[in-house]
Amino acid sequence: MVWVLLLLLAWAVAGAACTRLCLAAVRAAAVDENAGRGHDLTLYEAAFLSGGPGRVADLTMVSMARQRRLVLARTGWATVVDPRGRDEMERSVIGAIGPEGQSRIAPARAAAAAADAVGGLADRLVRAGLAVPDGARTTVAAGVRQVRAAAVAVLALGAIALLVPATPDMPRNLVALWFALPLALTLSCLAIARVEVHPYSRWASPAGQRLLGALARRTGGTGDDRTYLTSVAVRGIRAVGEPDLRAAFAHREQYGRD
Repeated sequence: MVWVLLLLLAWAVAGAACTRLCLAAVRAAAVDENAGRGHDLTLYEAAFLSGGPGRVADLTMVSMARQRRLVLARTGWATVVDPRGRDEMERSVIGAIGPEGQSRIAPARAAAAAADAVGGLADRLVRAGLAVPDGARTTVAAGVRQVRAAAVAVLALGAIALLVPATPDMPRNLVALWFALPLALTLSCLAIARVEVHPYSRWASPAGQRLLGALARRTGGTGDDRTYLTSVAVRGIRAVGEPDLRAAFAHREQYGRD
């Protein structure tokens, strides 16, 4: 009964992979229901929860450019007009551009995103239960990859079982049906992870997502500068309306998008 041994192995692989993913998802979602209560997101916090460190750098540059304290040329260069940063994020951008006051936008953005100011912002959001820790993001992603590999392994084991000479008391279609059960388990687990984990596993925790939704509702319908910057924080550079400013950020692809 070689096929039985192969079936047991298929169940073991599928069960271990799905268990690991479920545990990782539970840890990632294990946020106090009261997390974020009474917390008003700043624009920098909204940017991080929506798009991570790169989004924070984008928001800072766009804000400074709108105040004419930073020139972002459509050729992909940034020039500092006012070297006095008004907060630690702006000082990080100015420092990333360099002492000469001019730099390509892409490397300056990458350096600003990796600055201590952004790292401190991330730590505060994690402690507040609004952001997903790096380890949790990595664990969930690794769990999804393992379940995908398990699904492939179950298919391979099932194919091997069908190639083994059949016994009179066990038709091949019944063997295939038995192997369909662990395969259904892995595919169902992937489907659930896609719906339940994927929307918030990258940066924001469920509590962080709730605050982002509330921020969007509070700023909706007005046309002031904060509403504009809120759109950039939540949606990224695609929310920028000025063609020249959008063209300036088009040179960042070689350093990766958010």
